Amino acid sequence: MGLWQAEAGTLRRPARVRTSRRREALQGYMLLSPWLVGFLVFTLGPMIASLVLSLTDYSLIRKPTFVGMGNYARALTDDDLFWSSLGRTFYYAWLTVPLATIGAILLAALLNKDLLGTTIYRTFFFLPHLTPIVAAALLWKWILQPDFGPVNLLLFRLTGIEGPKWFGSPEWALPGLVIMSLWMTIGGNRMMVFLAGMQGVPQEYYEAAEIDGANVWHKFRHVTMPMISPTIFFNVVLGIIGALRVFGAAFIATRGGPAYATWFYALHIYSNAFEYFHMGYACALSWLFLLVMFFFTYIQFRSSARWVYYEGEVRG
Repeated sequence: MGLWQAEAGTLRRPARVRTSRRREALQGYMLLSPWLVGFLVFTLGPMIASLVLSLTDYSLIRKPTFVGMGNYARALTDDDLFWSSLGRTFYYAWLTVPLATIGAILLAALLNKDLLGTTIYRTFFFLPHLTPIVAAALLWKWILQPDFGPVNLLLFRLTGIEGPKWFGSPEWALPGLVIMSLWMTIGGNRMMVFLAGMQGVPQEYYEAAEIDGANVWHKFRHVTMPMISPTIFFNVVLGIIGALRVFGAAFIATRGGPAYATWFYALHIYSNAFEYFHMGYACALSWLFLLVMFFFTYIQFRSSARWVYYEGEVRG
């Protein structure tokens, strides 16, 4: 009798375990469901809809008409602003990402010192990053105003040289946006991430370098930089993606002008979608942009093995 009860209990135990696991799985799905519903409704659903609409001629005022790959062919062959806006966007990224990355590294190295008031300095440098893009654009439109802006007034008083027209000049509008971008990004999240990476470098490495006679530059070059190379890679990837998606600064400050000097790719998508209501064509532009960003991100990950060092990694 006791043996039979023991065997029955043994058989019932896996059933109880399975029931408990189902209950835990159900609870997990219930907790996950708000995010899952939000993802399906606000992310995956619109992405699928945009992919379908990219194959149609759709302008909000009439039903979509299937055109196949016509929108993509139009972008690559018939749209004069497609290649110019794409090249201008890459040029903007080529200027801002290296300068912002180098500036953030140097600023993080300075703020990594245990000095009096360092916390206050970190706060001051981080404040521009908290400024809304609309406020920052309006602020810099005033700072770079050609006639009474502080920059041109100071330049004239110090050197007697009349400053450029900045956002009113096709030659200087893009550099003006680069300056504004550097002001907002150098002391922002990139600097904080670099600072966290530097604080994670073991002190034993610096002590060993000092024993070998390394100075400040040698420790920074041969200890700090290799140890924070994953952080550099992380910031560069996100920085390139963010720079290629530039929209708000140019939209508020220049509206893509003058003479299309700051007509970036995101502005081109916005203009076709919400000014000309060419929704199908704008969707096609968006998917082409996604492919471009995916390609460059893939190249970055492939090339990272040559210079990114992960502690504990054994390389043959």
